[in-house]
Amino acid sequence: MTRIVVALVLGALFFGMDSAQAQFFGNRDFGPDYYGRGRGGPDYYNGGGPDFYNRGGGGPDFYSRGSAGPIPRETVMYPVNLAPGTIVVNTAERRLYLVLGNGEALRYGIGVGRDGFRWGGVHHVSAKKEWPSWTPPSQMLRRRPDLPRHMEGGIDNPLGARAIYLGSTLYRIHGSNEPETIGQAVSSGCFRMTNEDVEDLYDRVRVGATVIVRN
Repeated sequence: MTRIVVALVLGALFFGMDSAQAQFFGNRDFGPDYYGRGRGGPDYYNGGGPDFYNRGGGGPDFYSRGSAGPIPRETVMYPVNLAPGTIVVNTAERRLYLVLGNGEALRYGIGVGRDGFRWGGVHHVSAKKEWPSWTPPSQMLRRRPDLPRHMEGGIDNPLGARAIYLGSTLYRIHGSNEPETIGQAVSSGCFRMTNEDVEDLYDRVRVGATVIVRN
């Protein structure tokens, strides 16, 4: 009789442990798809955020696009009959394309001219400057007499880290100390980029390159 009782008790314990183990490992709430995606959120093993190793932890698509700005730069299909190195500014899209050839281009987010300050045309890169100084033109000073008459280059300069000058115009493609304005229509006709993006473009573009501005 004692042996029967012991056997029943052991059987119950074994069944209970097996059931508890099945519940512990099968139903424990680690988060969605723990082993495939991670308990820290979707795609945990790809980096604690969506597609980390393909896109990056410092901002969208950091490693393959290389920009931590609000609009990441990326290589896109761009089938145009233009020479590699040509810059195309699409004001309506608020994007700048650097033609790479073979039907591809690098696409950057830009800030463009506000209403009344947009323009179009074809020019060439006439100069390039690192950490440029800024002298507001007389037209701007009439609108904004509070602006400084001259400002040396530096992190607080509104032209940012680099400037690419367009022909004999007053307009430039330049960096910005206000990266949150990229993708907006806020300038007086220049095209602004994040400092990271304008440095990247600056290194790729030569003086004399064609710049097409499509309004």
